[in-house]
Amino acid sequence: MTDALGDLLDVAAPPATVEEVETLARLRFGLDVRATALSGERDRNFHLRGRDGGAFVLKVVHPAEPRDVTDLQSRLLLHVAGNAPDLPVPRLLRPLDGESLELVWTTADRPARRVRCLSYLAGRPLHQTTSSTKQRRNLGACLARLDLALRDFSHPADGHDLIWDLKTVGRVRPFLADLPDPHKRALAEAAIDRYTEHVVPMLPRLRHQVIHNDFNPHNLLVDGDANDVIAGIIDFGDAVRSPLVQDLAVAAAYQLGPDGHPLQGAADLATAFHAVTPLLPEEIDLLPDMIGARLALTISVSSWHAARHPDNAAYLLRNQNAAWTGLRRLQTVSRHDGIVWLRSQIAEVTR
Repeated sequence: MTDALGDLLDVAAPPATVEEVETLARLRFGLDVRATALSGERDRNFHLRGRDGGAFVLKVVHPAEPRDVTDLQSRLLLHVAGNAPDLPVPRLLRPLDGESLELVWTTADRPARRVRCLSYLAGRPLHQTTSSTKQRRNLGACLARLDLALRDFSHPADGHDLIWDLKTVGRVRPFLADLPDPHKRALAEAAIDRYTEHVVPMLPRLRHQVIHNDFNPHNLLVDGDANDVIAGIIDFGDAVRSPLVQDLAVAAAYQLGPDGHPLQGAADLATAFHAVTPLLPEEIDLLPDMIGARLALTISVSSWHAARHPDNAAYLLRNQNAAWTGLRRLQTVSRHDGIVWLRSQIAEVTR
């Protein structure tokens, strides 16, 4: 791991108080608001509620986050707003100076930090809902539309080094050494081995573009009255240039479900994605290996991070149980049988 990645995950972001944030929002963004702290992996995040009914999210960026990476995230949102205004993504609010996309916040006793302000999207978090075939297919279609909007987006920092990028999943293997259960450790290591053997040699042949890379149930909102209507896509902090199918694999890793065929949830997403953006045969074949690797990545990074930040462990480990369940279920299907079944499901629904 590079020093920058270590600082992002191992060094906690400097604190920011509600009072400081409310003053910052008023003086630098012109917002008369009440602030409430939100959870987050790297940044200090706050929900701003305006007295006029408006709502925003203010992000105090971790000092170790490179400036060009936050610029990537801001310009990505501007690009989506211009290319696909119907997609439910946050809108960027510029500081009062009107020129910059973020501001620099300097205090006497802390390092200078960058601050971004986004519109707050209303809705019910997906992880609080009951999954259904219709919901999963709407998720797959929504992700495909987002990737279409990003197809022609580029940025000098879109190839930045990111611990959550599957392309380099092999480097997190040492994190698994701290897992006390040898059976669990072997399960996660086997998933990384399959990715290394089957996916890594194919990476140069896959379609690459900037992707969201974190389409998990904590970053998705549904309509308050309809669980299958996708109302919000948030947190573009892991956006990176990687294989297009990686975006689908990440999303599918959180939709495997406890019942039916282990890949049924992934098939629901993939068929809907395929209807909007047709998948290549090799992308379909690599999907199970990429899903397993994402689950292993989730387990390894979150375990390592939570051990160093026990005060934030509940947030960091929120996807652990589902990840272990998914890995166990994937293990019950051979690689060959999983690929054949997934191909048949996509062909059946889309023909």
